[in-house]
Amino acid sequence: MSTETEQHLLTVAEVADVMRVSTMTVYRLIRSGELLATRVGRSYRIWENDVRTYLRRGRA
Repeated sequence: MSTETEQHLLTVAEVADVMRVSTMTVYRLIRSGELLATRVGRSYRIWENDVRTYLRRGRA
C-alpha cells in the first residue's frame, strides 16, 4: 500500500489479496457495512485508507 498522503482505490480482488481472505469475504464485509466501498458501474472500489482502518480494528 502507498503512503498516507497518496490514496488509491482498490478492487475487491486487491483488497482480498491485502487482507489474505477470499473475494467473497470482502463482498460480505461490504454488504454488512464493516468495510466502506464505492460502486463503480457494476463493481466496487475501496479506498486504501478504509482497508487500513479496518485492519487496525483487527477484524480480518
